[in-house]
Amino acid sequence: MPKKFLKRLMPDPGTLKNNKYLKLLGSRLHDNNLWNLNRQSAAGAFAVGLFCAWLPIPFQMLVAALFAMFFRVNLPLSAALVWLTNPLTMGPLFYFAYRLGSFLLNRPHHYKHFELSLSWLSSAMSSAAPPFLLGCIVMATVSAATGYMVIHGLWRWTVAKRWKQRRQNRL
Repeated sequence: MPKKFLKRLMPDPGTLKNNKYLKLLGSRLHDNNLWNLNRQSAAGAFAVGLFCAWLPIPFQMLVAALFAMFFRVNLPLSAALVWLTNPLTMGPLFYFAYRLGSFLLNRPHHYKHFELSLSWLSSAMSSAAPPFLLGCIVMATVSAATGYMVIHGLWRWTVAKRWKQRRQNRL
């Protein structure tokens, strides 16, 4: 895992700890596990960040930060990963989640007509909400599990590769 690269991207913990708005979180923010970058904290941060990226709610970064504090994983990495769903990618990703939910619930996934009215929007959302939310939860769970396993595996592979190189250099 490119630990040096990730460390350069992360903000300074001292600056964040002294931020007047973040002082509301108290001593929980001073937990070293939130700022360390090791195999467990990075893999857990990917799981938290990717899970929160699929939540169709505002303030995803805040939710990811709270989850990171609860699970004691790397906070900056967790908060940064929610930007997987940014204004450019949100539409296609959430449409995919809706299509997945429609498939899992065995429901039709398209509307015959479009009307720009509040009544049409409320009826469309009432029928689209269950498949959309199911698709988001399934994708959040799959993404979190996959992200955790991939980062954990990459980290172990990188460490094993470095040990092998050290061993060969000594001979």
